[in-house]
Amino acid sequence: MKLAQRVDNLNKKSREIIGGSLWLAPSLLGVAAFYIIPFFIVVYYAFIDNPLRGNFVFLDNFIALFQNRAFIQASTNTFTFAITAVPLAVVLSLLIALMLEARIPLRSQFRTFFLSPLMVPVASVVLIWQVLFHPSGAVNELIMLFGATGVDWMLSDHNQLVVVILFLWKNLGFNMILFMAALSNIPKEILETADVEGAGPIRKLFYIKMRYLSPTLLFVTIFSLINSFKVFREVYLLTGDYPYEGLYMLQHFMNNVFRFLDYQRLAAAAIVMTIAMVIIIAILFIAEHRFGKDVEE
Repeated sequence: MKLAQRVDNLNKKSREIIGGSLWLAPSLLGVAAFYIIPFFIVVYYAFIDNPLRGNFVFLDNFIALFQNRAFIQASTNTFTFAITAVPLAVVLSLLIALMLEARIPLRSQFRTFFLSPLMVPVASVVLIWQVLFHPSGAVNELIMLFGATGVDWMLSDHNQLVVVILFLWKNLGFNMILFMAALSNIPKEILETADVEGAGPIRKLFYIKMRYLSPTLLFVTIFSLINSFKVFREVYLLTGDYPYEGLYMLQHFMNNVFRFLDYQRLAAAAIVMTIAMVIIIAILFIAEHRFGKDVEE
């Protein structure tokens, strides 16, 4: 009797596994077709000399990539932009969320103001920025009111500043909402206990709120980092395929290489970019785990 019951249980589990596999099969096939297989094709291209000949060249494509001046320029610009824009996006959105949490006057109007960029198409945003930062645009007119000389922003050394401001204006609202949701989930009794024990706002921020905000802080940082690598769309609409050196990003390089069908260099650049992203995200995960470990426990 027990043996028959065990066989029946095994048959039931087998049917469940087969049924679940059948339901998952379309999704697995889609992931394999559009993510896994293309990834291994990219890895294959990075280690051959030509898709037609297919001769294995080991690291030659990567060596040629790091000797390419355009790639070095694009990597430097992308890295500079990321380390400038991402911390600003995280810190400013957190400060805005804390400010709105304090129930200041016109709170809902401020929230609407910061969320409105999410509803504006990118092309419209870029058009506004072209008007603002044109050599004869509104920003230069404002500068000249104070006796300074106007600047051709897109062709100057300050051109990344234009894109950083655009990036912040476009992304602060979403990050702010995430932080506001996380702040509302902090246990009220802990904050009340801190008030009773005489803890000030600064101590509560760094010793309580930041601990509970660490998972959201990690997510917002990763999300902003990914968005910073996708800023090519805005820069392309502002300046085209070959912008001034300070705005030539990795996406420009990869897009231009693709147009010349240089798959080996494109694949090598994609792998380098992926490895860099994985390392940065791993460091962020380790930092978040150590910082927020006591809260999780």
